Order: sequence, then C-alpha cells, then structure tokens
Amino acid sequence: MTALAIESAAENEQKAFSMRRTACTIAADGSYAARLAYDGRSWFPERWTLDGPEPYAVPLPAHQPEEPGTEVLPLADGRVLIHRVTTGRHTFSLLYPTGPETGELPLGSVQCGELSLLPPAPGGLRAYALAAGERSTAIWLVAGGTFGPEHVAEIPGRCSGGVWLDRTGRILALDRQLDGRTKTVAVDLERGGEVSPLLQITEESNDRLLLADADSGLLLIRSDAPSAGHDRLGWGVLGSTLPVRFPECLRLTDCAVTPFAIQPGQALMPESSAVALRIDGAAGSWLGVWRPAAKRVHQLQAPDGWLAGAGLWTRDGVLRLPYATRAVPCGVAMVPAPTESARPAAPAADGETGSGPAAGSPHGSGARVRKPRWERVETNPAAASGPRPVPLQQAPLNGREAAG
Repeated sequence: MTALAIESAAENEQKAFSMRRTACTIAADGSYAARLAYDGRSWFPERWTLDGPEPYAVPLPAHQPEEPGTEVLPLADGRVLIHRVTTGRHTFSLLYPTGPETGELPLGSVQCGELSLLPPAPGGLRAYALAAGERSTAIWLVAGGTFGPEHVAEIPGRCSGGVWLDRTGRILALDRQLDGRTKTVAVDLERGGEVSPLLQITEESNDRLLLADADSGLLLIRSDAPSAGHDRLGWGVLGSTLPVRFPECLRLTDCAVTPFAIQPGQALMPESSAVALRIDGAAGSWLGVWRPAAKRVHQLQAPDGWLAGAGLWTRDGVLRLPYATRAVPCGVAMVPAPTESARPAAPAADGETGSGPAAGSPHGSGARVRKPRWERVETNPAAASGPRPVPLQQAPLNGREAAG
C-alpha cells in the first residue's frame, strides 16, 4: 500500500512537472527566447538569453499571476512582448528586467474577438497579430509602431498561419479560407495589405504553407491534393515552376509530423537544406531531420525536457534545441545534422527508419529512434509527384488582388 502510494505521488509529480515545460518562442535572430513558465503556484513570463557563452533564464513576473493562455514573444533587443486577454479586450505590454523587478511598458489594446500573435518578424523589433473574423481578417502591428497598436491591413476571408517570405518583414504568407477552400496568399504590408495568390496546387485542394526559408526558397507545405480528405506533407521552391512534391518518407504511420525549422544559408540549394521535424506519436514527441534530396527521415531521440517544437538551425548545420529539466532549468542541446553518407546504426542498437516505422519501438507504431550525439549547453529521394501547382512566385506578384 505504502509503495503504491509513493509510486502514485511520484507519477503525479512527474506529470505536474511536464505540464510546466511550456513551449517557447525564439526571436527572429535567435538571440532570445520567451515562454510562459510555471513554478508550482502561478504562471509567469520567462526570457531565455541564447546568444551568450551560456544560456540563462530571467523570470519576468508581473504584479499578478498570468493566465495559462497568455502569449509571449521575444524581441531582438531583449524585451518580451506579452499579450493578455480580458473580456474581449487584447492588451499588449513590453516586459524587461530592472534589477530584481520587472519593468512593464503598456502599448495599448485591441477590442475584438479572436486575436493571436504572428511568428517573430524579421528584424526582431516589430510584432504583428492576426484577428480573424467570419468574413475578413485584420493584421495589427502591436509592437514597434508609433502610437500603440496600428491596424495595418484587412484581408477578405478568414486567415490563419503566418510565414514570413523575406528578410525585411514586408511580405507575409497567410492561409486564407474563402469559398470553402484554403489557399496560401502573400500579403504586401508596405502596400496596404495587397494580396497575391501564392500557393494553389489544384482548384479543389486545401493548401497551407508551414515554413519558408528566404535563403534557399525552400517551402514546406501541407495539402490534401495527393489524396482528397487526407493531408500530406510536401515541399516546393519559391519562384519555381516545378510541381510540389510529397515524399513517401514523410508519411509515418500513426504519427503526426510537423516541420519547425529550416537550415539557413543554403542559397540556391533548397534540396540540401536540413529540415527539423517534430514527430508526435502515442508515446510522446521526438525529433526528425530530413533533406529534400534524401529518401529517408532520420529519427532521433530528443533531449530530456525538450520544449517540443522549438529550435533553430545554425548556418553550419547544427540544430539548437531548448530544454528544461529539474536539474537544468535552462539548457540548449546541440544536435549536428545527420549526413546521408553516414552508415546506419546496426539493427541490434537504436536504429533509424526512413519511409516507415518498424515493429517493436517504444515510440508507438514501432518507429525506431536513434539516440543522437549532442552537446549540451547548460546553466543553472524517391519523392511522389503530386498534381502540378500554379507556379510558386516571389511575392509581391502580378495580378494583385486588392485587400478589402
């Protein structure tokens, strides 16, 4: 009885600690990260410094606890944007450390229904938010403007997602639902929100843009074009007239595969760019690394306490993954990208699989997962061609559609 009680208490403690490891957002230049942390009593913003010799975390508690759904986003100057929701009003402030206290600069508010922060904008000093309505979607500049939140554009249709296509923060790709279909469009923020078609694989398909890299032009796409009613993960190249391809190796049985980072600096070499994948199965989350030129996905064990779905590549092909454990509350694991020439691990050891899972794995559906060699930094293909798309052009495009 006593042993069972002790085991139950330990399991409950572990579950509670896992809930405290919330996902984090990394600044556009990789210098900082921010997340909503939990200390066992309340939620509070936490800033991670990533560009020094060692990562370290700084808590930024306000005068009262935060709600679990509060959003935070780091800027390149070290301040953290916080988005709070109170009875239909969305308020924004910039947080920064002032000795042992937290400084807060109120930026104003937006009165609307739904509103969520977009991914960090290139340059790292501006932040945008998306307010989706039934018939149109508003884009707001909520940090980096002159007089508080500024209404930037109104886009016909209900928009979601958000991927930056250039390094200036001018061109934003959004997944727009209109007339019962979802297509990705490019929005020119310097021209009042002019809208251009960006991605349409077939007229009947639902096509969404997940990631884009400005150096190589590599795009990661999710679409039901290859098999109606079932989304597939595919890739294309910005400005290319070649069809979007949907590799079989990205289809893992009973697993959800989500790309979260593309290796930068691979100019004109999209096929060689390494892509980091979050793989979710019945037993948890682990890591995948894939290149468009490859015929397989390297499945790797994630570091303990990985803030799943967060990470960034260095230009020389090292993946940096933030993690938090009891022993290391702020750490970054360095995972070198696997090379295609490397010999696969022996079947008796922790192996890896490419096009599909094998039997007998602890990660569900038998997918073998190889334990990578990583360095911790601590402180306290045979691609299946889908239907030919409308060419992926560099936005802004010709034939723009007026917004609103």
